Amino acid sequence: MTATDETTGLHRTITWKGAFWVASGVPALVLFSVGSIAATVGTPSVLVWTISVVLGLVQSFTYAEIGGLFPSKSGGASVYGAMAWARYSKFVAPLSVWCNWLAWSPVLAIGAGLAAGYVLTALFPADAAINTWAITLVDLGGLQDGLTLRINAQFLIAVVFLLLVFALQHHGILRAARIQTVIGLAVLLPLLVIGLVPLLTGDVTRDNFVPFEPLNGAWDVDGWTLFVGGLFLAAWSAYAFETAICYTSEFKDPGTDTVKAIFSAGLVCLAVYVLVPLSFQGALGVDRLVTDPIVAGTGVGAAMVDVVGGGAVIGNLLVVMLILALLLTIMTTMAGSSRTLYQGARDGWLPRYLSTANQHGAPTRAMWTDLGFNLVLLLMSDYVFVLASSTVCYMIFNFLNLNAGWLHRVDSPDVPRPWRAPTVLIGAGAVLAFVNALILGWGANVWGDGALLTGVVFAALIVPVFCFRHYVQDKGVFPASMYEDLAPSAGGSTVPPVKRAGAVPYLVLVGGVVMVVIGQVLAGMV
Repeated sequence: MTATDETTGLHRTITWKGAFWVASGVPALVLFSVGSIAATVGTPSVLVWTISVVLGLVQSFTYAEIGGLFPSKSGGASVYGAMAWARYSKFVAPLSVWCNWLAWSPVLAIGAGLAAGYVLTALFPADAAINTWAITLVDLGGLQDGLTLRINAQFLIAVVFLLLVFALQHHGILRAARIQTVIGLAVLLPLLVIGLVPLLTGDVTRDNFVPFEPLNGAWDVDGWTLFVGGLFLAAWSAYAFETAICYTSEFKDPGTDTVKAIFSAGLVCLAVYVLVPLSFQGALGVDRLVTDPIVAGTGVGAAMVDVVGGGAVIGNLLVVMLILALLLTIMTTMAGSSRTLYQGARDGWLPRYLSTANQHGAPTRAMWTDLGFNLVLLLMSDYVFVLASSTVCYMIFNFLNLNAGWLHRVDSPDVPRPWRAPTVLIGAGAVLAFVNALILGWGANVWGDGALLTGVVFAALIVPVFCFRHYVQDKGVFPASMYEDLAPSAGGSTVPPVKRAGAVPYLVLVGGVVMVVIGQVLAGMV
């Protein structure tokens, strides 16, 4: 194996440990929405997080297997899943890649915005001029009440954070992994401490979990709708450790590194996503979690001080830790989402200009695209709406790729699999695809009446983007390297391998739409 993969332009320089640390920003994502979900669901919010991360672990078995099928590709599960759907529809396959990118990329804006908010809160009083001035550019109240595009101090500081992360990523995945190892240790250890200390000191009290019912006071259709809305938003965080397999073409040994990376990341997420919400709610109570500062994210640091105890020094250290945690999530996101764009371009789904890496093996054009897109998102005044809309795209990706597991089994039975998931878990993943489609239809609009529609519109934008690449740039012919992992003896092929699943994939798509509609009907009964 050479140090540089000539097929992709990315460098094979890391092992599963490097990918684990690159993905180590995922556990901190729980801090993004722990307040929002508690404010929407109530005391059962702690169960929402546990269910979500367990579902994510079950789903990861499918992703681990299909990731091993493509040692020469980067970009993660969406790329590997797209190869299963490409046999059946030119337009469904790129939808997987596009939706995964739209789901991940906004973390840059959300994380940088929250980090900037922590800096401003730590340095200036709430009523200081630097915290209150803003220039409103566009009123988007038609999508959600109070939503605007604006420029303020938070936006400007967030841009600085994004440029800093870009500079750190510019020198390739090995350097990024080394930096994130240091930051990751500084973040994950405090997160585990926050999750464990209240349990060990007895500060988690039963009273903060009763009555165990949604905010509306009953487990009726209204209450279940709130609960499913929580599952919907939590999925964006709790499923996200699948990003650990974005680096297959940069692994020294993709056959073994892929499965080790995703399962090690998943186990850490299991611990954090169970312990942190449990300790937050058990020590503080829902009434504290639903306060505006925690829902907005800016009050999480003060809440952490109350959870573990300590004075001003501990408080300042936790604020620093939170800023590092947010930078870590930004680094994780830029590394993964840019590689999704990069591989999508190499496989013929996205514009060709994205398919270039620099001399360090970093996909810089894709990184610049990520950066430009998130500068627009940073202008938005409500990050929860952005998060909800991107979660719609994430659930579409999730549905397609969980079904890709059995599709690859049927259509590519003889392609070597370095690791093979138990068949029952491949089946479980397919079932969860439909469960997630139901969650999408039922829970999305809990976060705003336009959330589902906005996410679907964003997802549909892949049609003109793909048509431009495939029919204008490539004249209707896919790159020869597209199928190289599925037909290694042929040295790559522009012709899809044989399809054996018949009409079943199309019935699956119809079934997914039906589940979304059923979810909408249930949500409409409220």
